[in-house]
Amino acid sequence: MTVITSSQNSKIKLVRALMGRAKERREANAFVVEGVRLVEEAETGRFAGRFRFVLYDDSLNDRGRSQVERLKSRGVDIEMVSEDLMKSLSETETPQGILAVLQFSKLPITNSLNFVLILDQIRDPGNLGTLLRTAAATGVQAVLLPPETTDTFAPKVVRSGMGAHFRLPIQTMEWNEIREQTKGLQVYLADMDGQSCWETDLRKPLALIIGGEAEGASDEARKLATQKISIPMSGNVESLNAGVAGSVLMFEVVRQRKSVG
Repeated sequence: MTVITSSQNSKIKLVRALMGRAKERREANAFVVEGVRLVEEAETGRFAGRFRFVLYDDSLNDRGRSQVERLKSRGVDIEMVSEDLMKSLSETETPQGILAVLQFSKLPITNSLNFVLILDQIRDPGNLGTLLRTAAATGVQAVLLPPETTDTFAPKVVRSGMGAHFRLPIQTMEWNEIREQTKGLQVYLADMDGQSCWETDLRKPLALIIGGEAEGASDEARKLATQKISIPMSGNVESLNAGVAGSVLMFEVVRQRKSVG
């Protein structure tokens, strides 16, 4: 098998572009996933038919090599690259020796929504990935992203999401579209001045808005909200970061809906 060693190879240049800028991802209609687990999540999830190509190197473990053989048998374009070249592409300290370029695919949103997450002005990739991962774990049916939120398919967000991107409908929308999508739902905005989440009935169909780390929720988000809710805290802690606060509130929705009566 021929091994790619040149950084001028067209696939290598595309990977660098996709990992670098949201604009490149939008124009190419593609994004990168890196590592054995994430490639596996894509392979077994609803992105299974969206592989453009896979790159791997000689350091890949047995689990990853089995993955490569399965994808190859399905006709996916597979190429081997040098370890040095893979390290130069990787954004992790210890590359696992495999990455894939996937075509974007909008997972469909159900018509009967009762649990929606709106992430407004979330700029930190780690927080955004954490929120997506928790959304997948708590049964959120759709994640809606206003334009001010960071690109959900940036490499760090994809890594932090740990496969959530392949299970959840995640869609960027203008506020007028979000308003249409959440018609008939109670819309709760996470806010320090809101009613305690423990004293709020979260069993009805709802949308939960989590505002950004620095500036909080936008004016558009506040206009959409029908009620503000908060997380009771003791001591002198002023606030939780967006990832933690959103996770607490999502699991409170699950707790209430699973409780008897």
